Amino acid sequence: MDALKKYFPLSFKRIDTIGNLIVGILIYVLVAILAGLLIGLAGLLTGWIPVLGAIIGWVLRVIGILVEVYVVAGIIIQILAFLKVLK
Repeated sequence: MDALKKYFPLSFKRIDTIGNLIVGILIYVLVAILAGLLIGLAGLLTGWIPVLGAIIGWVLRVIGILVEVYVVAGIIIQILAFLKVLK
């Protein structure tokens, strides 16, 4: 449980009321949107490079997948903590 609290600190801080739960989920969603925009911008800026652009594009896709997994896991953990399944 301490590992989850270490990697997902927001999920365990905003669980007092339903309003705090919604704010915490919105923060996760905003992080996902901002990360997607930044990754997309980086892809646009480096996509024109012949060989290096393909490698950078692959790396950016992997980073995007990792960000999405982190956000979804954070939201799920936050809901479980709110419901007192995780303590």
